[in-house]
Amino acid sequence: MTDLLMQPVGIITGYVIPALIVLTVVVFIHELGHFLVARWCGIRVAAFSIGFGRELFGFNDRRGTRWKVSLIPLGGYVRFEGDENAASIPDQAELDQVPPERRAGLFHFAALWRRAAVVAAGPIANFILAIVVFAVLFGTVGKPMTTPRADSVVAGSPAEQAGIRPGDRIVAIDGQAIESFSEIQRIVTLSAGSPLTITVERGGERMDLTATPRREQVPDGFGGTQRVGILGISRTMNAGDVVFETFGPVGAVREGVRETWEIIDRTLTYVGRLFRGRETADQLSGPLRVVQVSGTVASSGGAVGLVHLMAILSVSIGLLNLFPIPMLDGGHLVFYAIEAIRGRPLSARAQELGFRIGFALVLMLFMFVTFNDIVKISGI
Repeated sequence: MTDLLMQPVGIITGYVIPALIVLTVVVFIHELGHFLVARWCGIRVAAFSIGFGRELFGFNDRRGTRWKVSLIPLGGYVRFEGDENAASIPDQAELDQVPPERRAGLFHFAALWRRAAVVAAGPIANFILAIVVFAVLFGTVGKPMTTPRADSVVAGSPAEQAGIRPGDRIVAIDGQAIESFSEIQRIVTLSAGSPLTITVERGGERMDLTATPRREQVPDGFGGTQRVGILGISRTMNAGDVVFETFGPVGAVREGVRETWEIIDRTLTYVGRLFRGRETADQLSGPLRVVQVSGTVASSGGAVGLVHLMAILSVSIGLLNLFPIPMLDGGHLVFYAIEAIRGRPLSARAQELGFRIGFALVLMLFMFVTFNDIVKISGI
């Protein structure tokens, strides 16, 4: 009976709370980007909310902005004066009644570049957060580096068929220099079915070999599985095989930018291959998976692992918000680009239709990734 009572407590403390900490910080920074640029542009902000739904608690600042924490902790929003809702859809009837002398501080009457800057600031803030977090980690804890050597080669694997032998050092893939074994994994996992030119160093000589990673179901390290490209090589993990390289301030920032860009590049590569039918959509994850991974990382990697996960999620959320879907920041930017080309905004009806379509797309995506999460977590 005690175990049954303790299980919900363990789930909340071990999984839900770490996930809420990570998501709250990432969402707060995203919305803070919108907020700060709006204030800089002289735009009045009606509300700054962490979460959606009914307000739990909050306060008003001296400029009249309502800062609050809401019931559903899956996101957040900044609402400007004159908005009909949290998606910044204008209340056209209300806007039409605004006298000219009050229009200066309203978002929807601001210059086009100001509106675009405010919208883009959220994702940019996420990228900056990731760069800062990675830079701090690489400057203090260090960046893990593992010699890109094939200590073993699986019989019958793409690596063996290509001629890779145990002891070979992989120095480049498709012309891209390789410095750590993790870089091999990053490339190979998203290259199933695509031939790769692998440059290996053997006995002081270099040679180019061609290998085509094979898609296989493998453990993901978080209690589930994933279908990724596999080459068929592995590294030993003896003492001294993993070295944590620390960087000075400039080098740490440079590596932080590089790490952030690599996450963006991998994500866009996956999306591109997904639309071309070369990847499967079952690898997409949602909030339940974030909870599971956060709990696993918190228990195994502690605070450092959780902060690292926060940086990764910050990049992912920033990039997702830039997708050209109405309701997301990218959808607003598309509308502004159309406005810049036409010389006038789309009609209120066209914008409303776009937002309805966008809401439907976001809802369907949420349902799909939640289903994926349930399948992965339950092992169906």
